[in-house]
Amino acid sequence: MTDSDTDTETLAATDAAAQHDTILIIDFGSQVTQLIARRVREEGVYSEIVPYQSAAEAVRRLNPVGIIFSGGPASVTDEGSPRAPQEAFDAGVPIFAICYGQQTAALQLGGEVEGGHAAEFGRAEVTVNKPSALYDGVWEVGGRYPVWMSHGDRVTRLPDGFEVVATSENAPCAVAVDEERRIYTTMFHPEVVHTPHGAALIRNFVRRISGARGDWGMKAYREEAIRRIREQVGNEKVICGLSGGVDSSVAAVLIHEAIGDQLTCVFVDHGLLRLGEAEKVVTLFRDAYNIPLVHVDAEELFLGALEGVTDPEVKRKTIGKLFIDVFEAEAKKIGGAAFLAQGTLYPDVIESVSFTGGPSVTIKSHHNVGGLPERMNMKLVEPLRELFKDEVRALGRELGLPEVFVGRHPFPGPGLAIRCPGEITREKLDILRLADEIYLEEIRRHGLYDEIWQAFAVILPVKTVGVMGDYRTYDYVVGLRAVTSVDGMTADFYPFDMAFLGRVATRIVNEVKGVNRVVYDVTSKPPGTIEWE
Repeated sequence: MTDSDTDTETLAATDAAAQHDTILIIDFGSQVTQLIARRVREEGVYSEIVPYQSAAEAVRRLNPVGIIFSGGPASVTDEGSPRAPQEAFDAGVPIFAICYGQQTAALQLGGEVEGGHAAEFGRAEVTVNKPSALYDGVWEVGGRYPVWMSHGDRVTRLPDGFEVVATSENAPCAVAVDEERRIYTTMFHPEVVHTPHGAALIRNFVRRISGARGDWGMKAYREEAIRRIREQVGNEKVICGLSGGVDSSVAAVLIHEAIGDQLTCVFVDHGLLRLGEAEKVVTLFRDAYNIPLVHVDAEELFLGALEGVTDPEVKRKTIGKLFIDVFEAEAKKIGGAAFLAQGTLYPDVIESVSFTGGPSVTIKSHHNVGGLPERMNMKLVEPLRELFKDEVRALGRELGLPEVFVGRHPFPGPGLAIRCPGEITREKLDILRLADEIYLEEIRRHGLYDEIWQAFAVILPVKTVGVMGDYRTYDYVVGLRAVTSVDGMTADFYPFDMAFLGRVATRIVNEVKGVNRVVYDVTSKPPGTIEWE
């Protein structure tokens, strides 16, 4: 990303913060920091995540009404481990410090932390010993409540002014607070769904303790995003990579609302789409919106470049590069475009790199994350980059998009390439398309489509022995995946009735030549990702 892109994002965030009460989230590298932002936004309150390295400047710039310290992977006892800026403590606003945040807050304010001898991972119970504003109206003194722990260190001596108000088996300071200075700390993670009352604790901190107004939502986001797009783009032309999924569709409509015919959408058929997908997308989009749309048939280009490629990261990066090449060529055809628009979302960025430049660990690359090559002389427009999937759907409804767009299951930019582990061949893609179509057809027929976050088939890079009629077969295995989720950051497998799975498996084996075995993936996220690659 260029310096000018960064400056634009900074100005946009400052603009939003100036109009709404802001909760500043200081990121120490936790993979679930973004879930804190989700919980805050659910309260209609604007939030912004910044890495601890630039948090001092953010405190001055944003003038937050409250500050949250995230968890993190480091040990607070290690030399050079992250610290909160003194400005956060000097701001005089309430602080909510979570896990690693609790530890660094305790250490920085004069307490002590023990490293490496107090591991506690997964479900735990806290016992509430004293009242606190943090859980007023949620937990009662004397009660025991389930929470989610993930820590290896623990606070052994609190700073002056703090007291323990709740404990767990391995965390004597499960909740420790300084009510006078309005500093609240927890050893557990209230932001994850595994802490059942966590959202209510965050609500108390955001609305009651910090006094934040709940005046931020998709109506406000729409208005501010349109203004930011106009300021960023000016009179220049923009091309938008349109896949037909909810992300790119919402981005396209939002940008079109902002700049009109300065936008041209480019739909790239890379030969990795589902059955009939290209025709459906082009027809639906042209019928619904009067936006210039270029349909590029690039199947030979993409499949040729992917021939023999088996490594998932190489697949993603190859596809990402080819997308850029196609967009660059189309930009030249319309007389030159200064900007490329993408439907990049917050989870995409979090999984690729730390969104804010903090120390979180890369999970996988995303084809639409990471900036543009210098030779393109184009800048990115990514109006959804700070939104979660459910927020994008809400924004789509705010924009009046048809439910056929808004309610679609996510479909990855690399398409079937990452649902075809191992080498990609036309034969395998044809098998996969038909198996996937049968699977989704049965899901819709049984009225399950809207209950499921994402469902798809995968063709595995193995063959197994089977018997069909009087003949031995040696054919491919198809895996089925279906998950429930809110934002895509965590997910559980969908509990299909076994009769349903049996029907789908029978249809696939009978109707798809080259398949003799079907399996169902019951892995949650974490530890698995939703997609197989």
